[in-house]
Amino acid sequence: MMPPDDLRQEPAAPSAVRPASKDPLHGVTLAMMLGQLADIYGWEEMGRTVRIRCFTHKPSISSSLEFLRKTPWARKKVEDWYRVTRARAGQPGR
Repeated sequence: MMPPDDLRQEPAAPSAVRPASKDPLHGVTLAMMLGQLADIYGWEEMGRTVRIRCFTHKPSISSSLEFLRKTPWARKKVEDWYRVTRARAGQPGR
């Protein structure tokens, strides 16, 4: 038995093409940011630029991720530095 016309669902429309996000961090994980910053600058320079212990004492991606996920002010500093670094390289975000 078919439902009445007013209860039938329209077939799903093909997904529309979404415009690219204007957020320069869209699709970039914190781990990706840390890895790229460490490759470009090294941990020593990272520790001078963003003065947090996880960059200066036995630095690693995992210890930095743990700290930055719990510390919004430090994460913001790293994200801002990453944005500036990408902009200087002519790569807005990735």
